[in-house]
Amino acid sequence: MSRRNTSKKRVVQADPIYKSKLVSMLTVRILKSGKKSIAQRIIYKSLELIKDRSDADPLHILEKAVRNATPLVEVKARRVGGSTYQVPIEVRAYRGTNLALRWITRFAKERSGKNMAMKLANEIMDASTETGSSIRKREETHRMAEANKAFAHYRY
Repeated sequence: MSRRNTSKKRVVQADPIYKSKLVSMLTVRILKSGKKSIAQRIIYKSLELIKDRSDADPLHILEKAVRNATPLVEVKARRVGGSTYQVPIEVRAYRGTNLALRWITRFAKERSGKNMAMKLANEIMDASTETGSSIRKREETHRMAEANKAFAHYRY
């Protein structure tokens, strides 16, 4: 970590078609080797698939999926007197959104299926209905924090 100055938080630009910052944040998570247009094409295709499958707006389904997958607490390793404790810490809103998007893309990549757009659409649909691997990951994170609640006084 730099000792000189802290990095400035970059402002997220909204994506060109849906005018949504969430979609552009998702684009960055799917991005590989700087190929942004391919990542955008995958996301737009998956949102089209969601629109075909359900009557609701795909942006609302994406927002609901991210909201459902966002963790409220997480554990952080804290070293105290030679031993390491898992200390539960509340998650800030921006980090929670980032974690949710990261988990959704990770589990979409791990899914079995034909193409990435289909896998991403399925993961988003599952997360919006409180099922799927990203929701399971959030529950696991909450369980870890609950189990280590005794070390909450080491919070910093």
